[in-house]
Amino acid sequence: MVGQSPIRLVSSPLRSNGEGDREAVEGLLTSAGSVSRARVQRRALTPPEVRLWVRLRRRALAGLKFRQHPVGPYVLDFYCAEAKLAVEVDGESHSHPTPVAHDRRRTEWLKRQGLAVIPAEKVRINLDEVLTSIRAAAEPRLG
Repeated sequence: MVGQSPIRLVSSPLRSNGEGDREAVEGLLTSAGSVSRARVQRRALTPPEVRLWVRLRRRALAGLKFRQHPVGPYVLDFYCAEAKLAVEVDGESHSHPTPVAHDRRRTEWLKRQGLAVIPAEKVRINLDEVLTSIRAAAEPRLG
């Protein structure tokens, strides 16, 4: 693949062990490019992502820990490792055909990896409903 980083396993979602060793992050391949994108995206949240993050950070939702997380070729908006749950905040730009197809491929790939994926497109309209959906999806996946 021209112009893309080779896929490698890293010891944490944001850095390798520095010696090039290959270690699993929850058993999922993570490309070096997605790790770099995660660093940038953490600092550039969209307004709906900020709104949701304020309600998810510091284990504010049912004690669940969420963070941005690279998984394979994707950077998840919010990920809860305990529940293997991805929350994707898809804004207006995702209503066009190209992003919709990308979102569908991403969701199918993540599900094949054993992750549940919750779309959170109603963050601007009804944040409480989104939080209820996230909690309902996470609870049966715990423990």
